[in-house]
This record gives sequence, C-alpha cells and structure tokens, in this order.
Amino acid sequence: MTTPRHFNQIDACVDAILAHVPGDIVLGIPLGIGKPNPLVNALYRRIRDDAARRLVIVTALSLEKPVGKSELEQHFLAPLVERVFADYPDLDYVKALRAGELPPNIEVREFFLKTGDYLGNETAQQNYISTNYTFVARDMAVQGINVLAQAVAAEGEGAALRLSLSSNTDVTKELIERMRAEGAPLLAVAVINRKMPFMPNNAVIDPAMWDFIVTDPAATHTLFAPPNGKVSTADYAIGLHAASLVADGGTLQIGIGALGDAIAQALIVRDRHGDDFRTILDALCHGDLAGRELGRFEQGLYGCSEMFVNGFLKLIDAGIIRRRVYADAALQHLINEGRISEQVTPASLAALLQEGRIHRHLSERDLAFLLHFGILREGTRLVGHSLVCGDATAANDLADEQALAVIHASMLGTTLCHGIHMTGGFFLGPGDFYERLRTMPKDELARIDMTRIDFINQLYGDDALKRAQRVKARFMNTTMMVTLMGAAVSDGLDTGQVVSGVGGQYNFVAMSHALPDARLIMMLRATHENKKAGLTSSIVWNYGHVTIPRHLRDVVVTEYGVADLRGQSDSEVIKRLLAIADSRFQPQLVAEAKAAGKLAADYEIPERQRNNLPQRLDDILHPWSQAARLPDFPFGTDLTADELHIVRALKRLKRATEHPTELVAMAVKSLWVDREAPREYLERLGLADAKSFRDMFVRKLFAGNL
Repeated sequence: MTTPRHFNQIDACVDAILAHVPGDIVLGIPLGIGKPNPLVNALYRRIRDDAARRLVIVTALSLEKPVGKSELEQHFLAPLVERVFADYPDLDYVKALRAGELPPNIEVREFFLKTGDYLGNETAQQNYISTNYTFVARDMAVQGINVLAQAVAAEGEGAALRLSLSSNTDVTKELIERMRAEGAPLLAVAVINRKMPFMPNNAVIDPAMWDFIVTDPAATHTLFAPPNGKVSTADYAIGLHAASLVADGGTLQIGIGALGDAIAQALIVRDRHGDDFRTILDALCHGDLAGRELGRFEQGLYGCSEMFVNGFLKLIDAGIIRRRVYADAALQHLINEGRISEQVTPASLAALLQEGRIHRHLSERDLAFLLHFGILREGTRLVGHSLVCGDATAANDLADEQALAVIHASMLGTTLCHGIHMTGGFFLGPGDFYERLRTMPKDELARIDMTRIDFINQLYGDDALKRAQRVKARFMNTTMMVTLMGAAVSDGLDTGQVVSGVGGQYNFVAMSHALPDARLIMMLRATHENKKAGLTSSIVWNYGHVTIPRHLRDVVVTEYGVADLRGQSDSEVIKRLLAIADSRFQPQLVAEAKAAGKLAADYEIPERQRNNLPQRLDDILHPWSQAARLPDFPFGTDLTADELHIVRALKRLKRATEHPTELVAMAVKSLWVDREAPREYLERLGLADAKSFRDMFVRKLFAGNL
C-alpha cells in the first residue's frame, strides 16, 4: 500500500486517471448506490469527446430517476422526482444506453440489469454478463479492470480521515485483493460522498488501500432513493404465507420491493398481533395450519442477506431482527447449544475451556479472544504467569480454584461484545432508510455488519462459522415463473432476452440445500400480465429457459398457498403446484401434465383448491387492510395523499389503454358520468387548459377514474 493522492476537484482526478492509464480504460464500479456518479460522468464525457480513447464500464444495477413514458406520467412525476431525488445526478452512460446513443468508443457491460428496463435493447442485451454474484470479482478481473472507482462515506479530515465502503462492501475488497495478488495493474479511486451512511465493522477500510481519494464537495449528492411501493393484496397473501414458515431463533433473507415489505409487515403482525395473524392465515389456508410457525419471536432472528433493505431495518426497529451472532465458530456453537448466554458468567469460561477454545493456561491469543468478546474485562492482561486486572492478580491457571475465584470476582465481563444481528453486502432503500442509518446511535449501528459477498452468499471459507451462525435459515427469493416440474425462471425469457440477472439467487438455493435445517422459499405471483397474451399463469407446464433447475426445487409460495416440493415425486410436485395455481388456469395445466404422462388420467384437483381467485383474497384481506394490520404502505410513502389519489387513477387509465375492451367501457362510463377532476390535479397533469380533442378526452377519462 502507498500513500494515496488526494484531489479536491473531480476534473483533476480525471486528468490523473487518464495520465495513469494511457490506453483503454476498463472501469469497474459497484452496483446500486455505490457508484461515484459525478466522477463517472466526468470521465465518460472526457472519453466521449476523444475518439482516440476507449472506455469499457463493468458494473450492475445502474439506477436512473423515474421518467414517465407518457406525457401524463411525465407531468405527474416532475415535481415528485424533484422532491424525492433532489440533486441526484443521473449517469450519462445510462441515458445514452437507453436511447441507443452510446458513442462507438464506449461500452457498458452489466451483470445485473434493472428489472425489465432493457428488454429489446440490443446493446444492453448483447453486453450482458451472466454470472453468480459470488463470481463477480473474478469475472470483473477477467474483463481486464484497470480502474476501480467507488463512492465512500467519510468521517474526519486530514490525518484523522476515516473511510467506509458504506453501502457496497460486496465486491470491492475481494477485487482489489485478487488483482494485486496477481500483480495486475489496478488504480483504485475512492470518491467521498458525505451523504453516504458511515457503516462500521467490515465496511471500514484503510485509506491507504486507495491510490486516489477525491474530496471534492461536488461529489456529495442525494442518494438514489426509490419510494416505497404499494403492497398489493396478492403480495400480502404471499408475505403472510412466507412469514408462517420462519422459525424463531433462525436466519432470514428477503429482497427489495413491495414483496419484501409485505413479508416484513407480516412478521411484525405475527409478533405483535398473534391472534390476528392466526385468524388471517387460517382463512387463507382453509383452516389447515399444519407445519406453520405462528408464535412470537422470543429469541429473535438474525438477518443475513446480500441486500440490506428497508424491511430489515423495520424488523430491527420492531425488535424481531435481534438474534446476535459472533465471529467465532466455537463461541457461536456454544451459544446455539445454550451452554453460553449473552450474559457472561463463570459457566461461560468453563464451557470455552471444556470445548477446547481456550487453554488452561491462557495464551496471548486466548486472552485477545476473551477480551474482544467481552468475556474478560477490558484491561485484563498477562504478566508473566499471572492474570492482572486493576488491583486483582490471579495465577494464569483455569484449573486452580483460588485463581478462578479471583477471575470470577474481578475479571469477568458482564455481557458478550461485538454481536451482529444484521449482515449485508449492499443496501438500497427510500430516503428515510438512509437517514435512519446516518443518525442511528453508534452502539445500535455496530450490530449491522456490511461485508463481502463471498462471505454472505456461500458456505466456502469459514464454513464452520457460517453453519453455526445460519441456523434455521429461510432464504426467500422471488421468481417470475415456476414450471410444474419445479424449475424456476427468474432472470430471463426463452427468447434469450435478459430481464434482470441471476444475482445471488443460485448461491442461496445451494446454501438452502447444504444447511441441514434451512429452506429455500421461492415466491411468485400466481399470474402476470402479458401485453400480447393478456393475463397469464406464472405456473407453467414447461419453459424454454430456467434459472434454478428442477432438482433444486424446495418450497414454492404464491398468494394461494405453500407447496413443499422437497423430496417429492414428479406427480406429487405437480399436484402441489396445481394447488397454489390460479384456478382460471388449472384445467389447462392439468391437461398438459396428463398429456405428458406425468399425472394420472383420473386425477382431479380437490374442491377446496378450485377457488384460487383474486376475489377470494380480497374478501379475506380487505377487512385487515381497513383495520390497518395490512396497510397499502406499511412503512410509509414519499407520495402525498393527493399524489396517491392521482396515481390510482393513472394506473386504471394505463391498464385500460393496454386492454381495448376495458378502454371502450371506461370511455362510455366517463362520458356518461360527466365528472370533473379537481383543478390542482389537472394542473399537475398538464390538462387544466386542454384544447385538443385528445387532451379533452384524456381529461374526461382521468376524471372518471378518480
């Protein structure tokens, strides 16, 4: 490591990068909010205007402020985007890539795309890199990365400057270690964004790891903060089913978006309103609650997820994510067995000695271990053959009763230290999520560990520790489709078009089968809208592309129930998936399975499974929505009441434009009712002074949908 060069201007750093790398620049930047947008834009513009230079950007999940597709959406979004995203600078390469206007000397290669945004974009589709998240550092190195740039958090100034990888601890350390170990040239650039939360523990990084550090205030800007989405009835039903599969004292992984919020809210309802939770679930499950977890979280959960999302933070605040784990396999094993508690007692020391974790005569390493975890008081030290703490002295012999009496009375700590209840690789959330992290008391923040993805997403390396920490794990993943054989389609279409990416899904699937008491919970909505085919079943007979093969099937959840597929025969798998399919598509699925000889010719779906319809879910869950147990926005929203009113109308209008029959019916109703919208709504949408027939017609349709 060398002393890093500091730059108080972004352009000066770009000059230095271009001088340091005279040829092609292959720039690696983190996924999500860890991108140093102002630096990336400055470098992009410099190379865009210099045909003699070439830039390759290797990254994932490039975020962009919302842009409406229609004039109505654009008018509506403008003030909302200004309010929520403030001075967040969009990435120039994203704008150019979406518009098909990337310069010929600039290329963008992503290993995870923003869901659905690049369907039909030939450049993005051709340059997509399909890889598991745990292999990203390796595969970025394969691309020939020679510049790595990241937005970092900072505390202090000058010689007292401390840096944190903040959101993106996922790949950076591994990539730098890998390339420097191989002797490959790599220029590492840290760009300070003072609005990034300063995360402790493994996120803290030595400034000497970087070659360049940018301190320009222009690099500080609002973080990308997607507002919370509305949780639908179907999402809540899925979340309630999923929440009933989580074991107290276990480990939890969930994802982002409305479904993640639904799971978190369902877990909170289960913990705080157990009778209501049971009543709701009883109705959803036709009274069959066998195998479901319904009790409170007496021990709490440990969160371990590649993505630390707002739902996890709400579960921390609710006291559900609170089971602490410790970075020592032997200690964690003793805690799991109940032989050591978080309260330090003489039994703690005895158990560690019996387990062989420490020696009768403590070594310096033993002492460091005991001090780090608070088992011995701070200040306890070895002096010759004695242990000394303040005025107390004891022989360094844990088999000596007199020595033990002194140690127990004067040297034992009170509670275990350095416990972690949330481990993540990167984070993304609404504005209040970041603010909570920025202002959280340090002792609470210390229980959150942002760390490497090669630690989170696999068991290899520290295998014993990970197994001890990740007991009763529930790895919850979303997918787009599931075949009747149990294969999952999560990242792409059978045309080869990539919807998003594999990410870490396969890694969590593999762990769920490798850990003895873990389960994979694959969630999907039973139906989805297809522009060409209309309403379509998400459970299909077969599909020309799969992400997770059938032999790794485990638990599948839709809004209509839970299908436990582990260890089942093909015919039983089919029956269980039919039971949670939308009933409008069950007959066709049964026919396809029978035609293939995978289902008995006389099989019939049981009567109680033939009413898997949205109306039934609405009838069950609507009263609980009204009672505020299952609110539309369980964790708040950035939208005002008026904006929510407008959004609902616009969604109905948008749906109708995609279904001609509905549009005609809507038009007739709107003209017949002759309703008018509030003027402030019309002004927001640019319809207040509508003159053309089109605008006047849209104005009527909008008013009719309020």
